[in-house]
Amino acid sequence: MGIGRIGKHLLGSRWRVRKYFPPDVMAVIERAIRAGEATHSGQVVFAVEGALDGIPLFRDQPAPARALDVFAHLRIWDTAHNNGILIYLLLADRDVEIVADRSIHARVGEAVWKTICATMEAEFKQGRFEAGAVTGIEAISRQLAHHFPKQGTGPNELPDAPVVI
Repeated sequence: MGIGRIGKHLLGSRWRVRKYFPPDVMAVIERAIRAGEATHSGQVVFAVEGALDGIPLFRDQPAPARALDVFAHLRIWDTAHNNGILIYLLLADRDVEIVADRSIHARVGEAVWKTICATMEAEFKQGRFEAGAVTGIEAISRQLAHHFPKQGTGPNELPDAPVVI
């Protein structure tokens, strides 16, 4: 575990999330998720964590492993069609991870998710947090609409509002 990473995480708190994702940006993200879910039967969750603390930090948990924990904790795996997707941003590391449930992941594959993550990370690096989040949500929604198009009305299984961890 590097001292630099510990420092970034000890200094990167919820205030940083509020700085880059104020309520108006969170509302735009929620609307983008809702609009995307109108085109497909999948479930998209956007979660942002300012920094790791406690056990995850001192175990030097990498962002991909943390994203899997968040995916399980938020029960994204528990959707009817196994097509839930988590977009996880660990702000202190500027790392975006996409965790896709088995049904959608089998159809799309890792390379597409990595491309979407890289696009979002590039936007975030330029300070365009709203644009980066919406771009990622729209790209994921296109994949879901292609593989799981909306058919009739179905329940909204997971909240559309972004999650702050």
